[in-house]
Order: sequence, then C-alpha cells, then structure tokens
Amino acid sequence: MDRKRLIHLIKERQSYLSVGLDTDKDRIPTFLLDKEDPIFEFNKAIIDATRDVCVAYKPNLAFYECYGAEGWKSFEKTVEYIGKDHFIIADAKRGDIGNTSTRYAKAFFENIAADGLTVAPYMGEDSVKPFLLQDGQWVILLALTSNPGSADFQNIKSDGGEPLYVSVIKKAIQWASDEQLMFVVGATHPEQLAEIRKLVPNYFFLIPGVGAQGGDLRSVSKSAINADIGMIVNSSRSIIYASDGEDFAAKARQKAIELQSEMAHILKDNSII
Repeated sequence: MDRKRLIHLIKERQSYLSVGLDTDKDRIPTFLLDKEDPIFEFNKAIIDATRDVCVAYKPNLAFYECYGAEGWKSFEKTVEYIGKDHFIIADAKRGDIGNTSTRYAKAFFENIAADGLTVAPYMGEDSVKPFLLQDGQWVILLALTSNPGSADFQNIKSDGGEPLYVSVIKKAIQWASDEQLMFVVGATHPEQLAEIRKLVPNYFFLIPGVGAQGGDLRSVSKSAINADIGMIVNSSRSIIYASDGEDFAAKARQKAIELQSEMAHILKDNSII
C-alpha cells in the first residue's frame, strides 16, 4: 500500500487506528478453544467487529510463531482474511546481516504480502536495505519504543549529547524516503515525539502504547500530527481483551469506536478532514 492510499483510507474512515492482534490463547474466551483454529477464529471475530473503524491491523509474530507451524498457518489465514483494504503490519522486529534480511523480506513481503514490517536497526544499513526493495511496502524502523527498558540503550547520549534514537533516525533517513520508511515511536514518550516530529516532519510514525501501556491519544496526536496525518496509532490489549466472554467482539468494537471517534475529532480540529 503506497502513501497516497494510506492517507486516503485515514481520511475516508476518519481514523488512524491500528488494531494489534497480540492473540494469546491463554486470554481468549474459553469457548473458542474447542475450535479447530482458536487463534484465527478469535482474530476473525475481532476483524469483523472493527474493520470499518480502523485503517491497520498489526499481528505480533511472537503470538503466532510460539505455536510452530500451526501458529504460522493462523497468521497466514489472518492476513488473508484482512484483505487489501487495510494496512497490514507484520510486527516481527527482524534485522540481521544482509543475506538473512533478504530472506526475511521475501517471507513477509512476497509470501505474506504484508504492507509493513517492523525492523530493528542495531546492525546498520546493510541489515535494513534488503527490506527497502519492494515498492509500496514499508520498513517500520524501531526508533524510540514504549517499553520501560527503552532507556537502557535508546537514550544513551553521544559525546555531543545526542541520544542514540536521534542518531538512528538521522542515519535512517539517508536510506529511504517517507514513501518507504516509517518510525516506531512509543506513545509513552510524548515530549520526545514532538522533537522527533521536528526532525522528520514528513515521515509516518507507528505509535504503540495507547491504552494498556498508558499512552494518551490526544497528547500523542498533538505531538505527532502533520499535514498528512503522519501517524498510525496502535492499540492492542485494551481493544482485543475488552471482554473474555461471548460478547468479546462487541466489546472490542466498542473500544475501537471510542478511539476512532476521538481520532475523528482530532482530524477535524486540525482541518485534515
């Protein structure tokens, strides 16, 4: 999905919401466990309930790969069921030497046909470049993540006082334009988010951490928004685990609509729609 199409979907649905599919068998409603593929059945119900109020889905690969081949089948079926009218983010956090990254790129961009893949930048340019060879498919580079431990390395300052995450962003924009590259910036860092927006005014951000991790949608949006919206905000647990009963899909829809409605107001307040 290219940038123009993504922006169109955001405006059309008045939403920049991504629903994170961190589907844990230990947390899904127990009545689904009798199904042939409980993970897919849960995902299918969540997708049906939220399809019209979000622009993206973000399956977290750890929740599929832990079940081996069967988990990978659930992931493939989920991506196929989502279809082409949503931005599909494979949250796999890949990144390795060039020939290995080339194979990861083939797995997620050719075989799975995801629109975006989260990539770790630690190994440098040659570990990222293989993911940038497909038109309309995006590298979503880890910059400043929402977990508490992000400060262990991402905030380390160089002799000139520049945090490592800033150095990563400055280097990465030499590799790809805002048509192919996004940055992961956690919702729990609104002050740094505003600084990063000044550094890369036209790039899209994937912003996790709204909801269960404590990120505030309005604060995040104020810091990150640009003329083209410029962000996809992900919420996972607070949506998909809004209920563990037979009403789980309806409750998920309710939570998604709450976020989408707030997003619509923000878009209107900023004269984007």
